[in-house]
Amino acid sequence: MSDEGTTRRRRAPAMSLEDRREALVKATIPLLLVHGANVTTNQIAKAADVAEGTVFRAFKDKQELLTCALRSAMEPDTEIDLIDRIPATAPIEERLTGAVRAVTGYLDRMWSLMSALQDTGFDPRGEGGGRKGPPEEMQRVMRRVAELFEPDAERLRVEPLLAARLLMGFVFTNRMQHNGFGEGAAEADQLVELFLHGTIRTGEEQ
Repeated sequence: MSDEGTTRRRRAPAMSLEDRREALVKATIPLLLVHGANVTTNQIAKAADVAEGTVFRAFKDKQELLTCALRSAMEPDTEIDLIDRIPATAPIEERLTGAVRAVTGYLDRMWSLMSALQDTGFDPRGEGGGRKGPPEEMQRVMRRVAELFEPDAERLRVEPLLAARLLMGFVFTNRMQHNGFGEGAAEADQLVELFLHGTIRTGEEQ
């Protein structure tokens, strides 16, 4: 090997154990959507561009890796960032429509992942430690959505956090399709309109 090649190799920083774990988790998440729990450690290693043995040096077993990948995928940081970018000065309809789009994207992602795992024999519900109440991830989202109601707090019939919880209920049920629930779903702006103003047409709309 040339001196130049040796120098490049020596300069390449060794990945810490935490860095290897993070790289493997990131590589695993998209594979779970395709293969569910049937994803192999060889597939994960190739996606992360590491040797398969690295998987077992970074994690006790595949089960631990899948659990860490699931927990990482559940983090709503991307969606919270989208919500935080919504201008507080925008009309409430625009604020809530942006929030509904963000939350809907998060739910679709989570349900796709959960379905892929359950279809391959991995029970994601068993990874929550038996906790009660809404997951912390959804509580974080709900608190951010509640802040979008704050500029109009005096106009609300309920406090902002309850308004956010009720809106989240709309979002959840709006995504319940098929399996006897029907095929239709409201778009984000339509759902917000229904939430704020009801389902009955006014005299001007009839």
